Amino acid sequence: MNKPTRLMRAGQRERRRVLRGAVAAAGSALLAGCDRLSQNEAFVDVLKSAEQLSRAAQKTLAPHARMAQEFAPEAIAPEFRSNGTRNPRDADYQALRRDGFAGYRLAVGGLVEQPAEYSLEALRALPSRTQITRHDCVEGWSCIGRWKGVPLALVLERARPLANARYVVFRCFDSMEGPAAGDSRYYESIDFDDAFHPQTLLAYELNDRPLPISNGAPLRCRVERQLGYKHAKYVRAIELVESFAGIRGGKGGYWEDEGYEWYAGI
Repeated sequence: MNKPTRLMRAGQRERRRVLRGAVAAAGSALLAGCDRLSQNEAFVDVLKSAEQLSRAAQKTLAPHARMAQEFAPEAIAPEFRSNGTRNPRDADYQALRRDGFAGYRLAVGGLVEQPAEYSLEALRALPSRTQITRHDCVEGWSCIGRWKGVPLALVLERARPLANARYVVFRCFDSMEGPAAGDSRYYESIDFDDAFHPQTLLAYELNDRPLPISNGAPLRCRVERQLGYKHAKYVRAIELVESFAGIRGGKGGYWEDEGYEWYAGI
């Protein structure tokens, strides 16, 4: 997600407003809250409890084995819309892009027994999965495309997670703020239920072609049972962690630190 312009930042604020409205419309009006209530510590605790309850209820109704809907080829959209960043301006990303991503390496580390690095060629050589699924954006639009990639479960199994690992964090190339803001690169996270789900992919193709820049090249995550902001684009590293406490705002993702819910199940 590239360096925001003033207009983009206004759009981001509007997306937060839309998300809060959608939560309220779903029957959780208190979760959206208001600015004064959000400063109240007791009220914030209620919000956290409500989110956990909502997630627990959804997990009960839609257990780990549930598959996201897959579609016939004729349902594929002629053009797959881009969500978020269209072309990261970060210097290291642009250098990789100019080289056709030949120097790209996906780092896998954190709480694992066997850290590893994968080139794009090495990822393509691993067993793959192809699926036609619908992308649902928090902004209200949807789009169907054919994705091909490595099941994330395969990469994690090779890394051998340690017993205390609970979450998978995706570190991305795209900075969301200017240089003065420090580390503002996009990041996201999921739990092991979604990480080891068969439809969760590290995708390198869209509609039978190499993943376009606007859709997250060279590698993006597909978490088909969650909203689009959970599908990290421009992935440069995967880190297994026990908690989010020491990571930026501590909420498990860039937009979560801005107020979005961590679990965005659909």
